[in-house]
Amino acid sequence: MATQSTLYLGVDGGGSRCRARIEDEDGTVLGEGGSGPATTRLGIDEAWQSIMRACMAATEQAGLVREDFALIHAGIGLAGLAREGAEAALKQIAHPFTSLRFVSDGLAACLGAHRGEDGAIVVAGTGSIGVGLLGGHELRFGGYGFPISDEGSGADIGLQAIRLALCAADQRAEASPLLEEVLGAFDHDPSRVVAWSERATATDYAAFAPMVLRHATQGDPIGRRIVERAADAIGDLLDVFLRLGIDRLSLVGGLSEAIAGWLTQDLRSRLTPPQGDAVAGALLVARRRVTVTDTPARSELVPKFRVPKP
Repeated sequence: MATQSTLYLGVDGGGSRCRARIEDEDGTVLGEGGSGPATTRLGIDEAWQSIMRACMAATEQAGLVREDFALIHAGIGLAGLAREGAEAALKQIAHPFTSLRFVSDGLAACLGAHRGEDGAIVVAGTGSIGVGLLGGHELRFGGYGFPISDEGSGADIGLQAIRLALCAADQRAEASPLLEEVLGAFDHDPSRVVAWSERATATDYAAFAPMVLRHATQGDPIGRRIVERAADAIGDLLDVFLRLGIDRLSLVGGLSEAIAGWLTQDLRSRLTPPQGDAVAGALLVARRRVTVTDTPARSELVPKFRVPKP
């Protein structure tokens, strides 16, 4: 049966999965749903289909019908929104909602973590990025996409493990239990690794991250080296916001808990648990409770690194 109340939909469309949540005017959760990856890197049509599958699942759980979409204000945080032409293409899609606003998935996570207030997050998941709010301005650092960026991410961790496994297979570098397990996934055949890599996505590489983290905690020297490198990259993103004077910091994403343990004690002590998730941030966007302005001149805000004179 259709409802006549105003409803709000928040969607977190990430590189690994898509989540949707429907709330009423009072903030009561009516339904939630999920689907596979929703990122513009897979194509606009595929990303939108994934979003709608998650929305339909949430609708069904809420006991709503398709006609109720006309009463829904939607906010969608979407991975890859900054890709050239992506936002313009999304605006051309005929949608069923009464209103629809897109933001990046990183901004949605930042809004949710700090309830729309000034603060910053570093995402450590399939990808990585630093996103902050300062005086209502959005700041973004890193997150230009795998493999050219996203240092410290699950995809980056997996890539490093694959590379070192190939080196070990050639006896160009030391072997370890981690690299043996990585090669075992390809029957110890480097040619199979190469064939796999020609089709592999960031999500495929990130699937090796739990293996690397497991071996690292067990003392594997190669695993430790990879994870320490990843933690340094995540720490660098946190340091950018600290230099800006942002002291409300959260680490989010599927690898956040694991990576946090490898950060320096000083950085760990500065982290605060997120107050909400990316879907909560998208709901703030749907409810129009936040106004965010991009800051093209962000580089002017960050103290420059200077090379000391000899």
